[in-house]
Amino acid sequence: MRAVQRRLQLFLALFVVVTVAGTIGFMILEDLSLPEALYYNIVTMSTVGYGDIHPTSNTSRLFAVLLIMMGAGTFIGVIANATEMVLLKREEQHRLRKINMVRGIFFNEVGYELLSLLASYDRDIEQTKDQFLVEPDWSDRRFSSVQKVLKRHAFDVDTDRVDIVALFDLLGDKQRFFARLLENPVLIEHEEFTEVLLAAFHLTDELASRDGLTDLPRSDIDHLVGDINRVYGLLIEQWFMYLRHVKGQYPYLYSLAVRKNPFDEDATPVVG
Repeated sequence: MRAVQRRLQLFLALFVVVTVAGTIGFMILEDLSLPEALYYNIVTMSTVGYGDIHPTSNTSRLFAVLLIMMGAGTFIGVIANATEMVLLKREEQHRLRKINMVRGIFFNEVGYELLSLLASYDRDIEQTKDQFLVEPDWSDRRFSSVQKVLKRHAFDVDTDRVDIVALFDLLGDKQRFFARLLENPVLIEHEEFTEVLLAAFHLTDELASRDGLTDLPRSDIDHLVGDINRVYGLLIEQWFMYLRHVKGQYPYLYSLAVRKNPFDEDATPVVG
């Protein structure tokens, strides 16, 4: 998508330069007014041909040939890249809808409960949770603002609050679920959500690899906390991306997601 955008910008810049140069050239060579010269120039660049006017001197004819060689390419380039841009944008929107369907399945299956559990371990949750209490009327700008805060925020769970056993009880039977999601072809090019799944899968594998979870040394718990922090930060970011998308595309899904907010202790799906 970005490569097409850059090409389109380049062709537009060339098109403007050639149009301006050609218009000025015809104003001088053919002694035309600005509207006449602009019309003359566009007809030449588009290779439509002259029906009502034509170059009257050899110099003008050579100038017209130069414009056709330079202008036709830029003219076609703008049209072709603009068309490709529209098609790619439509394809991207279709792909995002599929990705967010997978996101929704993930959060309903394990994401909400996992976020709620990890938030209970967060040492700074009382100071930060207010900004995570999403309201039904949040604007796109508000979501953008929170997502910028999230990128700068250092997620830090309190080692003393972490309940490794409870965490494994939640994740222990989700390995196959994570593996199935990772096999989904829709996610191949979506690195951000794939990273969340890989982080959650790795944390689950770490917990499952230990013979027991009740008498782990502090050094090992600190190691696991690093994995937990990774999952926690990535998960919150993906949750807000999911909310931002469904608010515009599927308001009924957004309404339910807001009512199930894992950072709201009083959250309930029941409409009061």
